[in-house]
This record gives sequence, structure tokens and C-alpha cells, in this order.
Amino acid sequence: MTVIEAKVHRSSERRARFAFIIAALVVGVVTMIVASATMHPILAALLGVAVGGPSGALAWALFRIWPVIRLVWWWLPEIAFVTAVMYGWVQLAQHTPMWVRFVIVGLVVGVPALVPAIRRRLIALAWCVIVRHRLRVCFAQFIVANQSGSLPLILWARPTPVGERVWIYLRPGLSVADLQGRLEKIAVACHAYSVLVERAGEGNSAYLRFDIKRREVLTANVGTPLVDVVDPDTPKVPRQPATMPTALDLPDVADEPALAKAAKSAGNPNGKKPAASSADPSSTDDDINDWI
Repeated sequence: MTVIEAKVHRSSERRARFAFIIAALVVGVVTMIVASATMHPILAALLGVAVGGPSGALAWALFRIWPVIRLVWWWLPEIAFVTAVMYGWVQLAQHTPMWVRFVIVGLVVGVPALVPAIRRRLIALAWCVIVRHRLRVCFAQFIVANQSGSLPLILWARPTPVGERVWIYLRPGLSVADLQGRLEKIAVACHAYSVLVERAGEGNSAYLRFDIKRREVLTANVGTPLVDVVDPDTPKVPRQPATMPTALDLPDVADEPALAKAAKSAGNPNGKKPAASSADPSSTDDDINDWI
């Protein structure tokens, strides 16, 4: 089984080499410049080499083991759980007899299995762990979009009333639009009813939040406190069917003939009374309304 992909291995090796060169040069030169003010230049150069070399080696080690650190982060809940169980069993074996160990194990396993509230909470937490791995499988199989093959950083997850909520930090090469086109495939991989994705922060488009829904709560039957208040033997009063209005109750308005409208609009486009023409002999009085 391949733990770290070959593409990721080559990419981390190349970045580690560049980090070693840059860190060694920068730290060595800065150290030499600062030390040359108080000692001989040759001694300052030797001190720069002595300080720059380990600094570059440290940078190389950080970039080289980053894929391993990311892998440990993905499996951190399982590693912590197994470590706690083994440490607890060893401590019990050293300080308690066998029958006490079996009683303690029975209580630790039996109480969560018999108490519904604890059992539901543990199942929800288990789904959070499973969803983180399923999202990692999705990114590794059909969502990788950069040349180095580096996967997004899956941060943490918590249960919600309808499923799980997971926070993810994207690497260069992906965006929200790329993920929104693959939500159906992600839902299938996570064994969920539907999946929603949106930005978790306004200032960073790489910080996303996945909402994984396993059930639709809007279709569930919700109890009401009126059940114990209403008497089921109360006689039902028949209700008259309400008459629905079919039209607005407005007064009738006489329709103006189309020819009259056309003549009115052609006579005065502004809707004002036309002024009396000076060439008309019948016009003797000057109406003041024509000038207002």
C-alpha cells in the first residue's frame, strides 16, 4: 500500500532542496555581515557557515517530513485513541487484577452501548472521523488540481443535527466553483444525502466549510404541546367553504373611443389646451390659460 504518492514524494524532495539552499545562504550571509562588525572577516565567514549549515538542514528536514506530518494529522484521532487504550490497559495490568480489568472494560463498553444519549454522541463523533477520511479520498481520486499532487488540509470536523460540518483549507489550484460541480460525487463518497460547500471566512477564499447532511429534518414529524390540551371528543363544527374572489370589485369606467383618443393626442401632445391662432378671425379674446 502506498502511504505517500510518488508525485508528492518528488515534490517534497525538490522543495526541501530549495529550502536548504535558500535558508543556508540567507542565514549564513546575515550572520557573516553582523559578525564582521565585531570580529575578523574570515572568522565572521566561518561563523556564517557554521550557523547557515544547520539552519539549512533544519529547513530541509521540515519540508522533507511535511508529507509525513500531514499523514499523521489525518490519522491523529485514531492514533490518539489507540494510544490512550493501550496506555490505559497497560496501567490497569500493572496495578489491578484480571477481574477488575474485565469489570472496567465492561463498564467502558457497556454504558455507552446502553445509554442512548451517549451512544448517539459517540456515533456522531465516529462519523466525523470517517468523513475526514472520505473527503481525503475524494480529493485524492477526482479533485486534485495542481501539478505537485498536494491535497487540501482537512482541519477538523464536528457533528451537527443533520450530519457533520468539516473545515478545509485549500491548496493552490482549487476553488469553491471547482468543488460545487462535484458535490454529488462527494455525497456518494461520504455516504450522505447531500453536501453543501461555502466559504468559512470573508477574507480568505481558501478557507471552506463542508456541510454534510445525512437526513432531511424538514420531513420529520414534530410533536406539538397542543396534543394534551385539545380534547379528542370535542364535536367538530363544519366550516363553510370560503368564497374565493374571481375579480377585483372596481367601478365600471366608460371606455373612451379610440378615435377620440387619437384626435386628442394628435391635437396636443402635451395634453394642454391648444392656443388660439392669430390668423383665425373668430378668435377675439386672449385666454390667459394659454400662457400659463
